Amino acid sequence: QVRLVESGGGLVQAGGSLRLSCADSGSIVNFFAMGWYRQAPGKSRESVAGIYPGGRTNYADSVKGRFTITRDNANHTVYLQMNSLKPEDTAVYYCNTYPTPFNTWGQGTQVTVTS
Repeated sequence: QVRLVESGGGLVQAGGSLRLSCADSGSIVNFFAMGWYRQAPGKSRESVAGIYPGGRTNYADSVKGRFTITRDNANHTVYLQMNSLKPEDTAVYYCNTYPTPFNTWGQGTQVTVTS
């Protein structure tokens, strides 16, 4: 059973930073490519970043140079460090397998960036 719990969101001013965490109650983080996704109000869910078991990473053009995805296999956790945040980064952020997510999603964590 896939159980991913996202945390670390919050309210931040433009230019600020947040670090999101995705805790895995099982062990999928250790064996699958993992990614962060986001869904803004009225928009479809989109891929933000992904990390493969060997450490290779992919980023959406909109976050390149600002976001960094990392993984800690020992603690079954995936992180998303978000710097230089912009109001357009406001969304609910989710983690899941990458690039094809499982059908099951966590509750996500809300990120709100004010101008």
